[in-house]
Amino acid sequence: MPIEDRDDAYVLTHALAKDTLSRLRDVETTQVAFRKGLVKLGRICGYEIIDGAMETEYVSIQTPLAETTGERVKGLDNVVIINVLRAATPFVEGLLKAFPRAKQGVISAGRDEEAGMDDDGNFPITIDYVKLPEITEKDTVIVADPMLATGSTMCSVLDHILDNNDGVDPAKLFVLSAVSAPDGLLRVGDEFPDIDLLTVSIDDYLDDDGYIVPGLGDAGDRAFRTT
Repeated sequence: MPIEDRDDAYVLTHALAKDTLSRLRDVETTQVAFRKGLVKLGRICGYEIIDGAMETEYVSIQTPLAETTGERVKGLDNVVIINVLRAATPFVEGLLKAFPRAKQGVISAGRDEEAGMDDDGNFPITIDYVKLPEITEKDTVIVADPMLATGSTMCSVLDHILDNNDGVDPAKLFVLSAVSAPDGLLRVGDEFPDIDLLTVSIDDYLDDDGYIVPGLGDAGDRAFRTT
C-alpha cells in the first residue's frame, strides 16, 4: 500500500502522485496545467484513501452467466469533504471523482499576511464564510488544503468544525495536503492527536515569511492566476 507512516504524518508515495506533484512544483507550469494537476492529484489521493483506510464487504452478484461473490467499498455514502477555500477547489474536484456521492462543505479561511508571523510561528486567521453539512459518527471526513504550512489556518478550521458539531465525532477525520512543512504537521498533530494527517510530501522547512520550501509557491494564486 503506497501510504507510509512517517511518525508525524502518513505520506502518500504512489508513483503518479509523486510525478504529478513534481509537475506542480515546476515554475514553468501554466495556470491551466496547474489546476488540472491539482485535480489529478486530488483524484489519486482519494483513491489511495479508499484503498488504505476504507473497508470492503462481500456481496452476492448475478452476472449474465452466473451468480458470484464480489467486493464493494463500505462507507462511500458516508464521506464528507471540506474545501478550505480557495486553493483547495481544484484539489476537491479531484477528490469528488473518487467520492462522487460525498457531502461537501466549504470554509473560507486565510491567514493575515500583512500582520505577519509571530515569534511562535503563528498567523492571525480570518474565517469569512462557513457552510457545512451535518457530520455524523458514521462519516469519514476529509479536510482538504493543498498546503499545510504553519498549521495556523488548519487548526482554526478544525476548531470550527469540531466546536460546531454538537460534540459528535466522525468515524475518521483526515487532513489532506499536497505539501506540508514539518512545523505545521507538528502543530496540528499536537493540537489534534486523534486526526490522521495525510500528505504527498513533507518538505524541508518554512522560510521567514511562513512559506513552505521548496513548496509550490502560492497554490491559490497559481491555480486562479491572481498574480
